[in-house]
Amino acid sequence: MSNEVPKQSISKHLIKIIIQLIQSKQGPAAIRYGIFLLLLVITFNGFNVLNSFVGRDFISSIEQKNESGFYKYALLYGLVFLISAGIGAIYRFLEERLGILWREQLTWRLTNSYLSEKTYHSILNQKGIENPDQRITDDVKAFTTTTLSFILLFLGGVFSAISFAGVLWTINPILFLVAILYASIGTISTIYLGKELIRLNYNQLDLEANYRSDLLHIKQHAESIALTHRELRMSVRLKSKLKKLVTNFRKLISVNLRLSLFTNSYNYFIQIIPMLLIAPSYMRGEIEFGVITQAGLAFTTLLNAFSLIVTQFQSISAFSAVVKRLQTLDTAMVLSEELMKEKSKTNFLSNEIKFENFSIYANDKSRYIIENLNLSIKQKERWLVTSVDEATKLSFFRALAGISNHEEGKLLRPNRDKILFLPEQPYLPPGRLRNVIVPAFLGNSVSDSQVMKELKNFGLDTLVKRLGGLSALKEWDDELSLAEKFKISTIRIQYAKPKFVVLDRPTSSVGKFEISKILKKFYSLGITTIVLAKGEETALEYDYQLNLSHFGKWTVTTLNPFREESDVSITK
Repeated sequence: MSNEVPKQSISKHLIKIIIQLIQSKQGPAAIRYGIFLLLLVITFNGFNVLNSFVGRDFISSIEQKNESGFYKYALLYGLVFLISAGIGAIYRFLEERLGILWREQLTWRLTNSYLSEKTYHSILNQKGIENPDQRITDDVKAFTTTTLSFILLFLGGVFSAISFAGVLWTINPILFLVAILYASIGTISTIYLGKELIRLNYNQLDLEANYRSDLLHIKQHAESIALTHRELRMSVRLKSKLKKLVTNFRKLISVNLRLSLFTNSYNYFIQIIPMLLIAPSYMRGEIEFGVITQAGLAFTTLLNAFSLIVTQFQSISAFSAVVKRLQTLDTAMVLSEELMKEKSKTNFLSNEIKFENFSIYANDKSRYIIENLNLSIKQKERWLVTSVDEATKLSFFRALAGISNHEEGKLLRPNRDKILFLPEQPYLPPGRLRNVIVPAFLGNSVSDSQVMKELKNFGLDTLVKRLGGLSALKEWDDELSLAEKFKISTIRIQYAKPKFVVLDRPTSSVGKFEISKILKKFYSLGITTIVLAKGEETALEYDYQLNLSHFGKWTVTTLNPFREESDVSITK
């Protein structure tokens, strides 16, 4: 399967997202809201037509000095306004409810896809999908609210055009034809003058996000930057990004200026055109004065319905950029998820890890880091992996974890629940400590006293009590030391009982005695251990050693004489 992201038009992707909403669990509620909104749009336009006739007679009664007619139509006018105001309020409420419903569905779908099959890692730094976090939050919010607004605006325009076309035609057919011609000229001119806005808005969103990302980086690494005096370097970097941001925004302002000059002129002339065409008929006594007001309202409403591109082009251009960003992210995540699922199916082996002519090469493909590795790691074995440099060990660790993009050959392994990894810098997610330690699938089958007993075995019970106990809600990655995080991670592994566990340079966190204790515990649980070492670990704890040498060469050595001689203990 190709890594190339397939291209899809913005309109097709928009339709696809709407269909996904309808088919989701929020679909029935979304359909109900949509039907109610459609009925309100029709009702609202009906009242607008009624309002035009009431307004006509109201103005005519003033012109004719008809006092009884004036009060009658004034009362009717007020009643129509009150009903219209109520419809407008309910309309806004339903629009916002549908908007947040859609935002919830789309945000979670993208978030779920982002977290599934390590997609968040595979698309990391991929060109064209920078700042996925911003796209999932800000862009989804803008997309759902704006899409809904445009759809309702379009539907309202359609019904307005249908409703007022007849009104305007009965008043003056020429005025109806002028409205269509004027709207057509305005639409074509607007597209020509503002076509650059989509590209500029797209770039601006990314430039803003990049600048914000660097500011967040400073916040996250404040202590390191302060200790290493990197302020000047960060200042130069931020100044360069700010300059690009401002340059693009200046171009955006220039395009908006010429577009605004045209659209403002366009909108001003809308007010005078019906007067120029209808006033002579009034002066000749062919129509009442109120008809002029009705013609102005009908002409403006009809023209606004035909001129959505003119009046909304700046919003449409910004919206198009948002849709394109979401489309790029969504497509890339779906493709990555499919590739990882396909890879998991073809590279699955339940009870061992097997390398078949497996190679890892450098980023530029200029050399092999590991070449044609052939070996099997079976259950209850203990493997020590050493290397001439840290980069080679890290590449091997990443390949085992399935997060390497520079490999060829076959690497067969169990599913991700049966093989766990403990990196050199252990990570503990925020939340209750019990939930950090006890896997979710075990539920309440493990008591708090059992957890505290394991913590006591590692000398952590007093520390945990001081921090608030197992129910304490904290950012554990910040609260605990490297050694404490390592020990808690090993306790979690004991409860999870995977078939395989891979430890990356454990001596960075704890001493040899602790490592020996942990390896013995894993062995008693029937867990295969693969330890990537710095070289100072004792060979007595292991059955086999894989040494990764220069130029992709490797050797396998049997360390435990009680193990049968490995059929892969050869020199490559």
